[in-house]
Amino acid sequence: MSRKSRTKSKTRANAKTRTKKAVTATAKNTDTEKTTISTVENTDEKTTAVKAVKKTEEKQIVPTVKKTEEKKADIPTVKDTEEKKAAASTEKKAAKKKKAVSTAKKEDTKKETVPVEQEAPVEQEQPKEYVDLGPRRSVVFIGSECYPFVKTGGLGDVMSALPKSLAKLNVDVKVILPRYKCIPWEYQEKMEYKGSFYMNLCSDGKQYYVGIMEYQEDGVVYDFIDNDEFFSWGNPYTNLIDDIPKFCYFSKAALAALNYLDWVPDVVHCHDWQAALVPLYLRTCFADTNVGRASAVLTIHNLKFQGIYDRKMIQYWSGLPDYVFNKDCLTQNWLDANMLKGGITYCNRLTTVSNTYAGEIQTEEYGEGLAEHLRYHQNKIRGIVNGIDVNIWNPSTDKLLKANYDASNAIENKKINKKALQESLGLEVDENKMVIGLISRLTNQKGLDLVNDVIPGVMDGNTQVVVLGTGDSWYEDAFRSYENQYKGSFCAYIAYNENVAHNVYSGCDALLVPSRFEPCGLTQLIAMRYGAIPIVRETGGLRDTVQPYNMFDNTGNGFTFDRYEGGLLYDTINRAKTCYFENRANWDDMVIRDMNKDVSWETSAWQYKNMYLELTPR
Repeated sequence: MSRKSRTKSKTRANAKTRTKKAVTATAKNTDTEKTTISTVENTDEKTTAVKAVKKTEEKQIVPTVKKTEEKKADIPTVKDTEEKKAAASTEKKAAKKKKAVSTAKKEDTKKETVPVEQEAPVEQEQPKEYVDLGPRRSVVFIGSECYPFVKTGGLGDVMSALPKSLAKLNVDVKVILPRYKCIPWEYQEKMEYKGSFYMNLCSDGKQYYVGIMEYQEDGVVYDFIDNDEFFSWGNPYTNLIDDIPKFCYFSKAALAALNYLDWVPDVVHCHDWQAALVPLYLRTCFADTNVGRASAVLTIHNLKFQGIYDRKMIQYWSGLPDYVFNKDCLTQNWLDANMLKGGITYCNRLTTVSNTYAGEIQTEEYGEGLAEHLRYHQNKIRGIVNGIDVNIWNPSTDKLLKANYDASNAIENKKINKKALQESLGLEVDENKMVIGLISRLTNQKGLDLVNDVIPGVMDGNTQVVVLGTGDSWYEDAFRSYENQYKGSFCAYIAYNENVAHNVYSGCDALLVPSRFEPCGLTQLIAMRYGAIPIVRETGGLRDTVQPYNMFDNTGNGFTFDRYEGGLLYDTINRAKTCYFENRANWDDMVIRDMNKDVSWETSAWQYKNMYLELTPR
C-alpha cells in the first residue's frame, strides 16, 4: 500500500474514532439517547440517530456553538462526506424525523467542534433583560415630611419617590418621620406599635417619651416618631421658637429608635435643616453605638432655610457637647447657632438636588451667608437632579383628567382637557387661545415680582393665564385684582388643590417657572410629562432640565432666559407665543419630545446608590 493510501486510511479511521467518542459522551447525558444508540450498529448511524433525538437541545446550543466556531478556523472537513452518507442510510428508518436530520446535518460539523460538557451552562444562562443591581446596602432616610403622609413642598415628593426607587435597586430602605397629628387617619389607623422608651435630650438631662409606630408600603418601611408634646400641632412647621426644640428632639429620637429596633444602617441620609443635627449626633452622642458606625449624607433642598437661632437655646435643647459650638461648626455671628451649618461640617457627603445648584450655592449671590463655608467643604458636595414619580404623574392613567393621553395622541386629547379646564375655571372656552399656567408658592423666590410686572403686556386677547397657589398676601391680592380686570382670560385660584393642579398641567399649553433661584424644581418636570412647554429662568435645576428651543433646527424642550429681569421674561413669553401661533408644527414636535423625555427617578436613584457604595466599601 502506498504512503498516500495509508495516510487516507489513517485519517478516515481517526475521524470514525472521534465520532464514536463524541457519541459515547453524548449518550451518557440522557436516558433517551442510550435507548436510541443501543439499536444502531455502525458508528455513522449512531451519530445521526443522536442528532435526531437532540433536536430540541440543538436549538439552544447553536448560539454558543457559533461563537466557538468563529474562534476555530481549522475545522476538520474529512467528516463531511462520511456524515452525509450516514444521514442518507438512516433516512428511510427515520422518515418521521427527516426534518430533524436535515437540520442536524447543517449544524453537524459545528457541533462536533464543541465538547458535549459545554452544553450545561447554556441552559443556565441568564436572560438578556437581567440587570445586576449591585451589592445591597441599608439606608435610612430622616426628614420632616413625606408624601402622602404630610407634604408642604418638594421635600415631601423626594422623601416619597426616592426611597421607592432605591428599593427597586436592591437597597434596604427605611424612612423615619415625625408622627404629626395632621397625618390622614387612613394611614394612622394602619400603623403598628413597635415599642417605646425614654430618652435624654436637653443639656440638663431632661427625658422625653419616644414612641415608634410603623407602616409599610411599596417595599419601604416607614417609622413614625410619636410624641404629643412636639407633634400635636396641626401643621408640621409653625415658628422657629417651637420648631427648634421639636427638630432637636426628632433628630436624636430617630437615631435612638434605630438602636432600639436594632436596625443598623450603612448610610443615614438626612434632609434639610430639620434633620441637620443627625450627623452631629452620630459622631458625638451615638459614636459608641451600632448606628454610630453609619456614614452620613445630608441633602440640601433649599439653602434659604437653615435653622438659625440663639446659640444658648439650641445648645440647651440639643444637649450636644460644647466643642461643636465653634465658628467652624454650629456657631454663626457669635451669638447664633446654625443647625444646617453644623450638619454640613459633620456629614460625609453633601448633596444638592441639581448639579447647577451645587455650584451656585458656593457663590455669594446664592450662598445665603454660607458660601465660604461651602467652598471649604466643596469636596463633599455633589449635585444629583431630582426626578418625579411617573406612576402618580402619568397622563395616560391619571384619573383626574377629562381625557387620558400619551405621546401618540397628546395633540388631540390635550384639547379636550384644555376645554375642561377653561370651563371649570370660568375662562372663555376657545381652543385657539394659548393657556399659560403657573403653579407655585406665591413668594419672591418663585419670580412672582417679575410675573406681576409683565401680566398687563401678556393679556393681549389671545392669551389666558391660570395661577394656582398660596403665599404672600400681597401677591394673592394682586392676582385676584387681575382676575377682576381680565375676566374670562385670567384665573387666580388662591389655594393649593391637587386635583386642580393635575388639570392645569394637562390643560395648559405652557407652564411658567421664572424663579429667582430654584434648587431643582419639580413643576417643570411634571409639565413636560403632561406635554406643557416650560418657560423658565436658567438657574439651578431649571437650567439642568430645560434645553432652550432652537427654531432653526427644531430642537430643545422649552423657552429660557438668563438674567433676572422682567423685560427678559416678557420677551421669552412672546417667543413662546410666536412659536405657538405661527409655527404650530414645531410646537407640537416639542410637546412630543417633552412627553418622551425621561423625568423618572431611575437615573438619579442609580447615582444615589453608587454614592452609598462609595461611602461604604467592603
